[in-house]
Amino acid sequence: MPNILDDIIASVVENKIPASRGAKLSLKQEAGEEPKAERRKPSAEEPAKLHADIPHAWLYERRLLWLKDHRNPANWKLFRECWRQGQPVLVSGVHRRLNAGLWKAESFNQEFADHQGDLLNCKDGVVSNSGIKEFWDGFEDLTKRPKSKDGDTMVYRLKDWPSGEEFMALMPSRYDDLMKNLPLPEYSDPEGSLNLASHLPTFFVRPDLGPRLCCAYGVAASQEQDFGTANLHMEVSDIVSVLVYVGVAKGNGVLSKTGVLKRLEEEDLDDSVKKRLKDSSETPGALWHIYVSKDVEKIKEFLHKVAKEQGVEVPAEHDPIREPGCYLSRKLRQRLLEEHGVQGWTVVQFLGDSVLIPAGALHQVQNLHSCVQVINDFVSPEHVVHSFHLTQELRSSKEEINYEDKLQVKNIFYHCVKNAVGTLKRCCTEEQDEAEENS
Repeated sequence: MPNILDDIIASVVENKIPASRGAKLSLKQEAGEEPKAERRKPSAEEPAKLHADIPHAWLYERRLLWLKDHRNPANWKLFRECWRQGQPVLVSGVHRRLNAGLWKAESFNQEFADHQGDLLNCKDGVVSNSGIKEFWDGFEDLTKRPKSKDGDTMVYRLKDWPSGEEFMALMPSRYDDLMKNLPLPEYSDPEGSLNLASHLPTFFVRPDLGPRLCCAYGVAASQEQDFGTANLHMEVSDIVSVLVYVGVAKGNGVLSKTGVLKRLEEEDLDDSVKKRLKDSSETPGALWHIYVSKDVEKIKEFLHKVAKEQGVEVPAEHDPIREPGCYLSRKLRQRLLEEHGVQGWTVVQFLGDSVLIPAGALHQVQNLHSCVQVINDFVSPEHVVHSFHLTQELRSSKEEINYEDKLQVKNIFYHCVKNAVGTLKRCCTEEQDEAEENS
């Protein structure tokens, strides 16, 4: 048993020694399971038959799973098939179960008018500390938003306020409301059985995995579309982003329903998404572009090339991903596809939609209207290896020297394996005792 575990753990954690076929077979044989023939790949029609009890649809020629009932207890069965392939997943309908009054802009403005927060100017990346009230006053009123020296209306984002324990302390009712309605709770809930972070013993200081608020204004119709409310970046853990409120601001320049449709005309949207956009009961909030983790190096190479074309001197050690100042416009995304063969996902997030993104996947967001999103991090078995390698990379960066301690990937690994081995031992002991009794 120790040799088998060493072989498997080495392949998972260090990614240096491939787990031998003999080790895998030995585990199955010790469990009394006969080795099976190579699993046949299902045809395109099979998943629909296998998961007929799960309301869902496939977007972009089966490249994106859309789960339509966030409370369906069987969602995880279909979800994990896509998740293990590194694909994002869309889940809708959360807003129907939330206490809507808790998530309105006016509710935040009334409760936290005396609080301070960091406001990020999405266009130039400048952060200023200001009153929370200033942000919420302009959330649904363009006339109350400050202007830049050039006369442009500011597009502000309230930076991750509040987060983690502060979220629970400041907003206990909102925290409870969210936790009761998180999609795929087996994964995304802080205590979910498939959230590996939940296996850390209670005597550890738990890593801050949220939830955290992400609130930002929409990019007005008159503004350029070459910047996002969250520029291209990645997370070292898996995330779920729930759109809990959309505020359609009043004032000249705000995107109307027709304006949203016009802005998205050039986007490569699935027919089902276009249908949702025309549905009066649906409210679009944000536009996402997501790229799988295996394409990160190609994207970095492309960004360096674009910077050189623009005459920008780029140091060899510069990482355009760790310093998220880039937003891929429609033109750049088209070039990325043509020159490097990199195709991402275009996701329109409507009110009540949750977007789940694997660790290491690049993504950017541009709000169509003012949005309140709640982001919760988790650590899934399928992508914990990405989290491990990303924290190792960040550890070598002077700016992120303490990041690994924050996520505690090694501690998570150790205690998950320890729990698994303990469970196997108990099962073996119980089986032996039962065999002795029967004999």
